[in-house]
Amino acid sequence: MIPMVDLKRQYHILKSEIDAAIGDVLEQAQFILGPNVTRLEEEIAAYHGLPYAIGVANGTDALLLALRACGVGPGDEVITTPFTFIATAEVIALLNAIPVFVDICPNTFNIDCKQIADKITKKTKAIIPVHLFGHPANMDPIMKIAEKYNLKVIEDCAQAFGAIYNGRKVGTIGDVGCFSFFPSKNLAGYGDGGMVITKSAEIATQIKILRNHGSSVRYYHQAVGYNSRLDEIQAAIIRIKLKYIDQFNATRRENAAAYCNAINRNDVVLPSVASGCEHVYHQFTIRAKNRDQLAKALADKGIASAVYYPVPLHMQEIFVKMYNLSLKLPHSENCAQEVLSLPMFPELNKEEIELIADVINHAS
Repeated sequence: MIPMVDLKRQYHILKSEIDAAIGDVLEQAQFILGPNVTRLEEEIAAYHGLPYAIGVANGTDALLLALRACGVGPGDEVITTPFTFIATAEVIALLNAIPVFVDICPNTFNIDCKQIADKITKKTKAIIPVHLFGHPANMDPIMKIAEKYNLKVIEDCAQAFGAIYNGRKVGTIGDVGCFSFFPSKNLAGYGDGGMVITKSAEIATQIKILRNHGSSVRYYHQAVGYNSRLDEIQAAIIRIKLKYIDQFNATRRENAAAYCNAINRNDVVLPSVASGCEHVYHQFTIRAKNRDQLAKALADKGIASAVYYPVPLHMQEIFVKMYNLSLKLPHSENCAQEVLSLPMFPELNKEEIELIADVINHAS
């Protein structure tokens, strides 16, 4: 059996460090906003070359709090991609704002920046580009549009920790960068966790207040906030993994190259990398017209695969009903019918990659 991600392999590699870090937290008995959260915030801020990083409970909350800190509220429009996990648009709806979906570029699966300007109205307040599967979105044109129309840019980096766009790490280009530490992510804890990074002192202050019940001084509340604090044990685990993230990302790129060398079907579209970008391959996602047959062939050999994502957000029942949508976004819709993500994690070995490729190459 080859899983999509094998969390045990990485744990056994880092076991002594992780066990010691967890033991230290238990001994210190500071479980909420303790020293590991503070240090992780400092370390992630330094990694990105920004002054502020704020730990929150999960990646969804990172987006939600970032939107609120950027002033997004009822009736505002937020432009984003329909080809992503629902959290990206869910947080817009939770604030009674309106998600406005723009189709993707099928080669990167990311939002097509050439179509953004046509969707801007007087109600538009922000853009959320998603660095999907670990490939950076095309940020320079997005930032030019944002500057022209005075829009906030909130980068959804949930799948792209350490990815680079034209020499800059994702999350540092817009007003805010939002990360998830869900266990399957390329930088992950062993539970939920998230982080917001920003160069804005005002945004950082607002997120710190919002994550802690709207309070900066205990029992004195400036806003209606949330209980969204990064767990101390998760912070300790993520601090260990952060030391290895560049190494892990480099190994992911090596594994992706091995896949590309081994898969040799003309009817399979392999992932591409845009000029100036460093992909971190949170997912290795191919496209094929016979996607379902390939998935079955893999399953028959005990090999996992997954479809991210089978239904674009503009076609999800809840959003169709809420916003009376009847959009046609052909690239997103076509990709949803063709994408197949293969096992991808740093500990995946070359023999496993060769086996997976062989099954794909010979599937009928």
